[in-house]
Amino acid sequence: MKKIILIEDETSVVSFIKKGLQENGYEVSVAFDGRTGVQLVQANDFDLVVLDIMLPEMNGLDVCKEIRKTNQHVPILFLTALGTSENIVLGLESGGDDYLVKPFKFIELVARVKSLLRRSNNGSTQEIIEPEVDNEHVFQFSDLILNDYTKKVMRGGEEISLTSTEYKLLMYFLRNPEKVISRTEVLEAVWGVNYELGTNVVDVYVNYLRKKLDNQEENKLIHTVIGMGYVLKKA
Repeated sequence: MKKIILIEDETSVVSFIKKGLQENGYEVSVAFDGRTGVQLVQANDFDLVVLDIMLPEMNGLDVCKEIRKTNQHVPILFLTALGTSENIVLGLESGGDDYLVKPFKFIELVARVKSLLRRSNNGSTQEIIEPEVDNEHVFQFSDLILNDYTKKVMRGGEEISLTSTEYKLLMYFLRNPEKVISRTEVLEAVWGVNYELGTNVVDVYVNYLRKKLDNQEENKLIHTVIGMGYVLKKA
């Protein structure tokens, strides 16, 4: 049973979401303020965080940033009544993986939850023997190796820790090496929908990925194609 924590201060919303998720087979814990939410996430192994932005004690953006200091892998779904492009991007830039604007239909919440859980490997922590590089689950480009079976990413023999969104972004690049990919294509592939926000969220996440993959590397792999998008290629 997947374990979800709901960090939300409106009791009516908590009751509605908790009951619905439990009926869909999830184990649900609740925190009614941001600080308690952070403590619970740090003390437990949750598969998903559902997080309101407007919270007492600590707002959702700060909660997300605090969680990301110690946990890069757990998916975070923002719930927000602040549906402007700027607020949505702030949530994604703080480390969130997806968002849902209030009011929402419960069927849409369940769809987002299932999508994020599919991306995540948070529940699989056992030691697994690495398959050979030519295995169908392994993607290699230059000295970068992604094993989609163990969810490990290596470059130059060193393991790299990625968030679930960064991982999905890298996977998309590896499935399309040498191809110039537009920002719209990235939004649709990584976030699952065309946000049409006119924002720089794609640029922000590409930069996150670059810092982890290309930091102090002479052989840069992710390149900007001005006016067109990005491409994974050897320098």
